[in-house]
Amino acid sequence: MVNTRAKIRKIENTRKTCFSQVSIEDPDHQSTRSGALIGSNDDLLIKILHRLPVTSILRFKSVSKHWLWLLSHKRFTLLHDNISKSPGLFVRNMYIPFDVENRDPPPFHSLDFCFDPCGIRILQSCNGLLLCCSDRGNQRTRRYYVFNPTTKQFALIPSVPGGRNVRRTIRFMGLAYHQTNCVHYKVVCIRNAEVNGELFQIQIYSSDTGKWKICSESFSDNYYTYFSYGVFWNGAMHWAPASRSHLYFKIEDEKLQMLPLPVQVESSGGYYNGAIPMYFGESRGHLHLVDKVSRENRLHLNVYEMFNDHSGWFVKFQVQLDELPSAFPEIMHSYLPPTSPYYYQFDVFDVVRGEKEEDTFMVVRIPGKLIRYNVHDKSFKQIFNLISYFSEGYTNVHRYTETITYF
Repeated sequence: MVNTRAKIRKIENTRKTCFSQVSIEDPDHQSTRSGALIGSNDDLLIKILHRLPVTSILRFKSVSKHWLWLLSHKRFTLLHDNISKSPGLFVRNMYIPFDVENRDPPPFHSLDFCFDPCGIRILQSCNGLLLCCSDRGNQRTRRYYVFNPTTKQFALIPSVPGGRNVRRTIRFMGLAYHQTNCVHYKVVCIRNAEVNGELFQIQIYSSDTGKWKICSESFSDNYYTYFSYGVFWNGAMHWAPASRSHLYFKIEDEKLQMLPLPVQVESSGGYYNGAIPMYFGESRGHLHLVDKVSRENRLHLNVYEMFNDHSGWFVKFQVQLDELPSAFPEIMHSYLPPTSPYYYQFDVFDVVRGEKEEDTFMVVRIPGKLIRYNVHDKSFKQIFNLISYFSEGYTNVHRYTETITYF
């Protein structure tokens, strides 16, 4: 006779043993299989890693040689930089975050990446890289650097050939870099070809060759172009319109072209006596120019955007700052009548395009404060309290954009 009860107990004990082994062994087994699957699939690994913050990505480069190669590869850096963010800006060398509620730590506390007896200051920001130079001293002894504040990598730019007599004739140094169409950064130099003359020469340094190249075409600048401030956009170096000269330089073609003015600015006489726009700069692949709608009301602004073919400008945003005086009375000049076109004291420091159109904002400086103003919903808030009155305009303001690109 078969002992049915004993057989049932044996089956139950076998099931318990099997269930116990599965419950103990499966998580590790599945975890090992999942880890192996991710580790052996670069496509999957890239999708996971590119969502991490920059600090984590830089730290994970030390995990293994394979991860170092993967995180330094152009495919990954392009994917990351396409979604990179701009968390703040530098006013000269002082870092100011855009978001006061969620402040990111500054990318650096001082520009001490390289010893320079004259100190170092920022000259230009270009898609995550900074062009820096000696802070003091004359042009003949000035040194230039390209610095990535995210990765802390830097490079010393070789001096323009020709000795000190040539270096003292430099009128402009500007950085050209973009992660897709200018992967090897370039430095554009404009210098006087004649001492105290009007003939100018353009030289280009390429990080790809490590050498300077003299462009074949010289040019005369009879209208005193404002070469102090340049913006790289769409494969060309652009200078803020000033006086009667409005130029941009196509780097690959090595050609100077005339930059058109917005119709409203052109019809009102353009810029004269060294005047420049209220703002001129680039954000997320768009070139912007900001100016007042009329001379009578400086609180009403047009944000112009350049067509990609350089054929002209169109009004992208219309901004009315009418609510700022009641919130910040210091914007009103105490020594001028309200009818004066200079009654309101403010400058546009930056125009920052958001990942979404409705997230676009302007950074406005009023006496003692920096204001973040959303161009769509007209909301605004103070993001920084300036200890002293900054006289700098946007030409001394440099946006910080995260990039993990190595050069």
